[in-house]
Amino acid sequence: MLKHGILGLISSGDKTGYEIMTVFRDSLNHFWTAQTSQIYRELQTMEKLGWISQTHVAQTGKPDKNVFSITPAGHEELLTWLRQDNLPAGYRNPFLLKTFFMGELPVQESIAFFQAFQNAAVFPDEGKQVSANAEMYKQAIHHPEKAVYWKLTIEFGRMYEKMQQEWCKYCIGELEKLQHMLDGGNHQHMPAAAKEEEAQ
Repeated sequence: MLKHGILGLISSGDKTGYEIMTVFRDSLNHFWTAQTSQIYRELQTMEKLGWISQTHVAQTGKPDKNVFSITPAGHEELLTWLRQDNLPAGYRNPFLLKTFFMGELPVQESIAFFQAFQNAAVFPDEGKQVSANAEMYKQAIHHPEKAVYWKLTIEFGRMYEKMQQEWCKYCIGELEKLQHMLDGGNHQHMPAAAKEEEAQ
C-alpha cells in the first residue's frame, strides 16, 4: 500500500526523491509511517513496474537531480486501487487487546500506561501545523481542489486523537477508583480524578 501512497504524491506533480520524502513527512507520515530506505526501495520497484519514470536533470552550480513522474500506467494503477473495495474484513487493535488483559498488571502500572498513551499526541498543536502544511501544498499542486481530501484526512486524525485522549482520561479515572478501593477506601487518599467524579 506504500506504493500507492507514493503514487498519489507523485500524481500531484513531478518530484525528486527528496521532495517525496518531505511531502510524505508533512502529510502521510501522520497516519502511515515509512523509512527513507523503504520509500526509495518502492520507487525502484514502481519504476520497474512502469508506474513511474525517472528523468535526470542537470543543474548549474548545484548537484544534478532525478525527477520522478507518474506514467499513464501508474495513474491507471492509482485509480484501480482507489476504486477497490478494500474495507477491512475484521477489526484488529493490538492496543485494545493488551488493555483487555491488563488486569494482570498492578493498577498503578496500568495507570502509567494510559498516561503515557494520553501524552503521545500526533497533533500536539491540535493540528494547526498540519493544516498549514496542507494549505502550503495546496498552492503547489496542479489541481488545488483535490486538497479538500487532505483536509478530510487531517480532521479524522484530529477527531480520533481527541477521542483517544478522552478515553484515556476515562480509563485513568476508573483505575484510580479501583486503586482507591484496593487501598481500603480511605477517602483522604482518593485520587483527584476519582474525587471529582464521585462529587458529581
